[in-house]
Amino acid sequence: MQLRHAEPSRDAAACAEIYAPFVADSVISLEVVPPGPEEFARRIERISTRYPWLVAELGDEMAGFAYGSLHRERAAYRWAAESTVYIDPAHQRRGVGRSLYLALFDLLRRQGLQIVYAGITLPNRASVALHEALGFELVGVYRRIAWKFGAWHDVGWWQLDLVPPEPQAPPEPGPPVRLDQR
Repeated sequence: MQLRHAEPSRDAAACAEIYAPFVADSVISLEVVPPGPEEFARRIERISTRYPWLVAELGDEMAGFAYGSLHRERAAYRWAAESTVYIDPAHQRRGVGRSLYLALFDLLRRQGLQIVYAGITLPNRASVALHEALGFELVGVYRRIAWKFGAWHDVGWWQLDLVPPEPQAPPEPGPPVRLDQR
């Protein structure tokens, strides 16, 4: 498996293809219309200016992607990020999600972020298991927060400390760090 940073022109179509069934056929994603390659290219471009966006390749095939993103707009939240991971169903349960997340969390930590959050539409045993295996802890559930497919859905929120908490303000987070930067 090879992990690398996403490139909008190279990876948008494959990311859109992996993501589409999670939108169209499930409540794993709470979007209601699957974004196409053009929208994915814009998202990769926009998010990559502030956070890492990684892809995993097995041979010449994309197996999944993961990225960090803004948790909240307020300045006091600047040391927090949200994490997202999607794995092609043909490559699930092979360690792809774990590998992507471990690399992503290392990059976020080196960037100066302190904590990462993950929102999971419930129920989703596989996603909960992955997050908890990586050390995430449940911090709360938004009840009936999302309407999709004719029903209300709960979203659970998990958090992971990337570094031990300190009583004073840490240094300002920096720009995204690259996999090849040590």
